[in-house]
Amino acid sequence: MKDAHTPRVLGVLLVGMMAFTLASAEQASAQTADVAGAWTLTVSTDAAVTNPSLTLVQDGETLTGRYSSEALGTNDIRGTVSGSSVTIRFMADLQGQGVPVVYSGTVDAEGKMSGSLDIADGMLGGTFTGTR
Repeated sequence: MKDAHTPRVLGVLLVGMMAFTLASAEQASAQTADVAGAWTLTVSTDAAVTNPSLTLVQDGETLTGRYSSEALGTNDIRGTVSGSSVTIRFMADLQGQGVPVVYSGTVDAEGKMSGSLDIADGMLGGTFTGTR
């Protein structure tokens, strides 16, 4: 003989399993990307196309490392990574003046980084892609 509560119990279990599955999928998509390592960038601005190098050290969501290019020199960087979003900042020395540089982008499923850059608070901008 069938228990009258069986369909209800099965329904509650099914809903619970679906909620757990959705929560796990949401948590997996919110995981912080691994961006540590050596990167080669392709940077396009109105002034030129350059290929800086970038070495990132990652501690959770905190980034440190080194940036090097002919145009902006060699600089220590700091930054953050949250989910797939990456922000990298440093001060470049342009003709004796400290100029802020900010790279903002994302890392895709294949591990390629892309986004935009801002130099000197909007004086010069551009786009970039990066591969390891």
